[in-house]
Amino acid sequence: MRRSRSAAVAPSTFDIRDLLSESLAGLLQRPARSALTAMGTVLGVGTFVAILGLTSTTSSQIDARFSVLTATEVNVEDVASDQNPYAGLAFPKDADRRIEALNGVKDAGVYWTVRLDEANSVRSSPASKEGERSTVVAASPGVLRAADPTMAQGRTFDAFHEEHAEQVAVIGAGLASRMGITTLETHPAIFIGDTPFTVIGIVADVERKANLLLSVVVPRSTGLALWGEPTGEPAKMLISTQIGAARQIAHEAPTALRPDHPEYLRSIPPPDPKTLRADVTSDLSQLFLLMAAVCLAIGAVGIANTTLVAVLERTGEIGLRRALGARGRHITLQFLAESAALGSWGGLFGTSLGTLTVLLVAVLRDWTPVIHPGTVAAAPLIGLCTGLLAGLYPALRASRVQPAEALRR
Repeated sequence: MRRSRSAAVAPSTFDIRDLLSESLAGLLQRPARSALTAMGTVLGVGTFVAILGLTSTTSSQIDARFSVLTATEVNVEDVASDQNPYAGLAFPKDADRRIEALNGVKDAGVYWTVRLDEANSVRSSPASKEGERSTVVAASPGVLRAADPTMAQGRTFDAFHEEHAEQVAVIGAGLASRMGITTLETHPAIFIGDTPFTVIGIVADVERKANLLLSVVVPRSTGLALWGEPTGEPAKMLISTQIGAARQIAHEAPTALRPDHPEYLRSIPPPDPKTLRADVTSDLSQLFLLMAAVCLAIGAVGIANTTLVAVLERTGEIGLRRALGARGRHITLQFLAESAALGSWGGLFGTSLGTLTVLLVAVLRDWTPVIHPGTVAAAPLIGLCTGLLAGLYPALRASRVQPAEALRR
């Protein structure tokens, strides 16, 4: 009894060092195939990191831009016709002065699109048969100041032009090019129907109301004298404010303009940049995270396929190991370790690729790159989990290989 117990065979073991060395040897048997197999995980994890990083980076840019521009813009619309069909133009003549007297307002002006028929199109001369398809906007001087234009040539009209209803115009650079106006030294004129307007300014760009670049802007008083009060599209007011004052100005503007009928005017405060950022971030995340999930799924299928092929190719090796004492769980651990190694390497390279993508885009766009540390830390783990899940079925199949059948094959 003692002799038989002492002579009993100790159970086989498979320590961590042997497991790692065997899995590494299995991967290095065919390094090119292993690299190509891990490529799906690299792309999936890289896309995941790049998406989250670019979403965070663009969100910070949205905040910065809307803090400077949209968060300092208030619009007021004339809704008098909804309250009283005979009310006429709701904005008073001194609307600019009333709003600019409010604390926090930088510039303000009333404008509307003039409704013209085909005979009153914009022409370079009264003899021209075809006119430009450009809108005509009647605006007070404060509108152009609030739009913050960059002038290519000349200047915008001022209070003098407004007071005397001067026939002057400010046009965009594109319209000036189409009409052959290259310089203002010769005092060029354009014609709206048969009425001449001297071009005193050419706008290269604006910070607000980009549609002004495609329009002919004339003084408000001139528009009233020639074409009367606005019909169709209602008049509006553009207000630029100091940072932080926009919502208060939006609340005060209708009463300041029409204390007798504030309901004739509807004030539109700036949108909340946090809400807009959340909407943009959510849309981008849902779209691109779906793409990342597809890439990860492709990578998982690739790892599963490669591991399954390896099981079939190494059936003899598996049988020999089982015959020498390896248990089913040892075989399972060996192939799981190989697939996990493929996923881990893919996760590490994918994290590096995604981070470099975010940095490259930020440098090219002159942005500040923003990547959450949790994203960088979680990305390799995602690759590891992908490899483990992909290798689970092939590893279980390998553990069920019978030694006798494997050796006969």
